[in-house]
Amino acid sequence: MFYQGTLNEQRHVRSAECRYSCDVQRGDRPYSCEMCNKTFSHKGSLLTHQRIHSGERPYTCKVCNKAFGQQSTLITHQRIHSGERPYTCDVCNKAFSQQTHLKRHQRIHRVELPYTCEVCHKAFSQQSHLIRHKRMHSGERPYVCYVCNKAFSDKSSLIKHKHTHSGERPYTCGVCNRTFSRQYHLITHQRIHTGERPYVCVVCNKAFSEKSSLIKHTRIH
Repeated sequence: MFYQGTLNEQRHVRSAECRYSCDVQRGDRPYSCEMCNKTFSHKGSLLTHQRIHSGERPYTCKVCNKAFGQQSTLITHQRIHSGERPYTCDVCNKAFSQQTHLKRHQRIHRVELPYTCEVCHKAFSQQSHLIRHKRMHSGERPYVCYVCNKAFSDKSSLIKHKHTHSGERPYTCGVCNRTFSRQYHLITHQRIHTGERPYVCVVCNKAFSEKSSLIKHTRIH
């Protein structure tokens, strides 16, 4: 009876998987959102979608308590604290925390630069980079610190600047738990543990963990 019951359960699972696969192949989307009428092929996707309307954020970061509607978004966010970069470019070995960032980066190697500045004709792989670049010509600084009124041309610079007022150090070393206000500082610090020295002198081949150290060294030559 035990083995027969197990076989029945296995048949049931396979049958359910087959029905789901067939539904997807046919394009069936039987689950509909009552708020916006968007349809989904399985119930789990509908439940995740409904959090957009309800504002529910059940997945919370244990480091900074920021909450998210999807577990996958939380996992991606946690890489800010851990410094993890699991997606690596197979051309130059540069690593990224998100697959979408890797795909955008790979355009550099494919020489795919569809966005061109009308002033200096410099080309970019992303429209957002072009918009940010144009501010060099216009002098526009739309991002203003509400504490000291210092203005910045891009949002990321403002966010980094705010840490000087808040004292927030959201980037944590996974080895020694030391915290940093900027991700770049964390990456530089981690080279203490890894022994990585990516900056090499072209004259004597001496290697350094920081670019500033290489610049100081080259003055010897």
